[in-house]
Amino acid sequence: MPTDTTTKPHHLSCAPSRAARELGLRRGEFDLAVHLGHIRTLPDEGGGRRVPRSEIDRLSAGEDFPDSLRRRVKAVGATEGAAVMDVPPGRFTRLARLGLVVPVTFYLNRYRTVVWQYLAEELRQFAADEKNSRLLKDRMPEGLRGQLEAGLDLRPRNWRGRHLGFLLRQAEDPWEQAGAVAAFLDPVQIAELVPDPYERSQLNRFRPGPPSHGAPGSPAAHLAERIMTADAPDEIGWLRADLTRTLEEAREHRPAPRPRPTAQPAPAVAHRDSSVETSRDVPVSEEPLPPRKRLGWLRRGKPRPTTP
Repeated sequence: MPTDTTTKPHHLSCAPSRAARELGLRRGEFDLAVHLGHIRTLPDEGGGRRVPRSEIDRLSAGEDFPDSLRRRVKAVGATEGAAVMDVPPGRFTRLARLGLVVPVTFYLNRYRTVVWQYLAEELRQFAADEKNSRLLKDRMPEGLRGQLEAGLDLRPRNWRGRHLGFLLRQAEDPWEQAGAVAAFLDPVQIAELVPDPYERSQLNRFRPGPPSHGAPGSPAAHLAERIMTADAPDEIGWLRADLTRTLEEAREHRPAPRPRPTAQPAPAVAHRDSSVETSRDVPVSEEPLPPRKRLGWLRRGKPRPTTP
């Protein structure tokens, strides 16, 4: 998994669109090559990705370039995939539903039907393996037929597993790894696992959305979100456990940012005027006041003035 987050100067790297042209790939083929790890990219200052010039030179120097690179990223649908494997389309679909061939991407056609696509190179390898010859030519084993009759369809789950691998390869630090795992859980699951709002906000910053399909909020976008979200109990349990583990690593790596506590103003203190004394400020004498009789005697003892 890449850990070097150093960005390259623009004269040493190029944008994905230009890299695709120089490599002789359509943009979809280029994105798929990046997902599969065939083309190395580096993070850009703006949050995107760039392709190092050295990577373009490496691929261009390969044997039979660019045809060899195109063959590695050629994706086909069920009809063409069946032709590659020399099986009827119905059997190919059953093999895909059983998870024996794994989709690499998907798109929605104009009827909002999911069209799964597979790597042609992987299909050829599957068909060439003698261990799979019975699955291609003989009657489907009874156990597998029973799973199909029960409605088993592992295509969405297998695509999620593959896409998670891509996201983890692109992750640069533990928070991005945690966000990649969280991308396949619904918000309710995330709220249960991450009750702290600041940690949840940090996690959502790195939580990628599903591949773009239609305008946000459109039926196509909702369908893509449903494909992206795990639905099988065992898959959900595995993702929850993995998210718990990666979150612990993320907290140790860098705690989620929190707002700084603001200094509370000191309580106002009433200032008294020192020139004004209250009864509480007058010290109480501990000696008793002289009785009135003694004061009268003292007055009588004082000589009175005589008149001339």
